[in-house]
Amino acid sequence: MSVLSAFMKGITRLNEHIGRWIALLVFVMFALLLLEVGLRYLFNSPTVWTNELTQLIFGVYAVMSGGYIMVHRGHVNVDLIHSQLSPRRRALLDIATSVVFFIFTLALLWFGIEMARESMSTWETSFSAWNPPIWPVKLAIPVGTGLLALQGLVKLLQDIAIAFDLDYYRPDESADQEDAPL
Repeated sequence: MSVLSAFMKGITRLNEHIGRWIALLVFVMFALLLLEVGLRYLFNSPTVWTNELTQLIFGVYAVMSGGYIMVHRGHVNVDLIHSQLSPRRRALLDIATSVVFFIFTLALLWFGIEMARESMSTWETSFSAWNPPIWPVKLAIPVGTGLLALQGLVKLLQDIAIAFDLDYYRPDESADQEDAPL
């Protein structure tokens, strides 16, 4: 089962690296907004592009960070019942609720691919005064959703291993908590 373990670790590592790079977009957004405020209030010369570019960057930031957030268990969870369960029962509950996760994620992936394909076929732009291309942002939707779905598959396989006491994947006990995969 080392192939399955390598697959799971590879997906987790990929989401970890992408998430760390995507996180740097916060600094780009901060700089753009700071530039806009400075130009607008200090020089009375606002731009037509900074706010729109910041929104486009934030869109990419939001959709591309889902897998990373799942690696670090940062998604919203109803913890009232979940935290009271043993690890095995928690894994069984997560297996049962993963059906809803995959229905949502795969629907988003399906419609995101169609939306990105349509947007790319016309090289869609925003039709604003600045008129930037928005097809790259729409392309990020299925890419980010695919990464989230893959990380969801890793989580499901981990839950199955915990629920049924299988040995194909065990997180490294000696690794730091931050670096350890789910």
